[in-house]
Amino acid sequence: MNEYHKIKTVFKRDPGNKYKTLLMGEYACPEFEYLQDNEWVFTEKVNGTNIRAMFDGSITFAGKTDRAQIPAPLVNRLNKRFLPQLDKFKEKFQEVSVCFYSEGYGAKIQKGGSYRPDQDFVLFDVKIGDWWLQRKDVEALGEEFGLDVVPIIGYGTLLEMVEITEKGFPSDWNSELIAEGIVARPSTELKDRSGERIITKIKYKDFKR
Repeated sequence: MNEYHKIKTVFKRDPGNKYKTLLMGEYACPEFEYLQDNEWVFTEKVNGTNIRAMFDGSITFAGKTDRAQIPAPLVNRLNKRFLPQLDKFKEKFQEVSVCFYSEGYGAKIQKGGSYRPDQDFVLFDVKIGDWWLQRKDVEALGEEFGLDVVPIIGYGTLLEMVEITEKGFPSDWNSELIAEGIVARPSTELKDRSGERIITKIKYKDFKR
């Protein structure tokens, strides 16, 4: 239920080397190419594990899939941040289903020990019913419920996103750590003709060193 959709890398991958590198300039879908010069919002991509906090009368947690296991310290952190606010969720959302999407990060999650010595999570998206919230509304909910939100690192075109990531930039969590990459979405949320969200990403490790 409410599993987060896949985010396409901005460029296609090279089948000639088993998709290890990017085909620079060959956009992964026509929508990216059409919108390449528009303004996109860049947020830091965190190297962690996908977490869902779902409200439908009660609050439940899940990983990227319904079968995914959540590390026990992260479960404890989620319980402390969300469960005491159950009455607040009921008052605000009443009978509407809500899903808070976040990234769990920190020690023993991927190679997240460089982010922090313990485990925590950071909010990056919210879906209420069938509606994805705009960034300003995600930030407002984050403030209301005391939740951190992934930082905006800039605005610009898709090629500017690529240039920033290729050079590498310091993580918001640790200035000595090169950020994993960028997730970008148009300043105005859009969908393609199949109804999928237009959103893309690129990682520092996507570039051959």
